[in-house]
Amino acid sequence: MHAAASIEIVSGDWAQLGPDAARIRDAVFIREQGIPPELEWDEEDARSDHVVAYRTAPVREPVATARLLTGGWIGRVAVLKSARRGGLGRLLVEALVSVAQTRGEPVARLYAQTYAMPFYEICGFVVSGEPFEEAGIPHVEMTRTLLAAAGSAPASEAG
Repeated sequence: MHAAASIEIVSGDWAQLGPDAARIRDAVFIREQGIPPELEWDEEDARSDHVVAYRTAPVREPVATARLLTGGWIGRVAVLKSARRGGLGRLLVEALVSVAQTRGEPVARLYAQTYAMPFYEICGFVVSGEPFEEAGIPHVEMTRTLLAAAGSAPASEAG
């Protein structure tokens, strides 16, 4: 079964989606990847737009989440192990890119775990920074151009 066939993507704030998003992030980042809880939880959750993907059959359950911070920063993209390889990550990223475009953000940015670079490249992101380590995990900054300013040509075709 293709995961996207029975998926609902919900956008909202932390007050609305926080309990489900936190459960997913706890499972993926803290339990699976060993990230210390004090590095996972921050004040940005309350200020961010969030998306949660719900598997709708056989029962409705949250299976993936991500958030969008000010400045077009996408982060905390997490898909439960049982729901991976079905296109959920891309659906979440595209939902947040759409929110960023609606806000008028010119660029979407993220810090990708280096093993996930090919995934983000498929989503239209390109490497824009040097590799670095966070919580003992190699990362790299990636960006995706969203919009040129109204009435102006892009400054550069290269990213």
